[in-house]
Amino acid sequence: MPTSHTSKGSDASVPLNMRIKPATRNLIDGAAELLGKTRTDFMLEASERRAEEVLLDRTIITVSPEIYAEYVTRLDAYFRVIT
Repeated sequence: MPTSHTSKGSDASVPLNMRIKPATRNLIDGAAELLGKTRTDFMLEASERRAEEVLLDRTIITVSPEIYAEYVTRLDAYFRVIT
């Protein structure tokens, strides 16, 4: 899905419009109300949290072979202790 970027400052808010089914909106509104949040705040927080999860799940960390070997050694030691 394409995204759009504007030349506004990084702190400027930009509009985001979407169409959702009434049942989905009601579900979101109910959850937001329980938390004392607006629909917008609830949706933004949930969307941002999920976006971060997706990006972190796809993050590749490159390390030297020595560091990787140390990492595997520590993992193996941990699992020997708990099993």
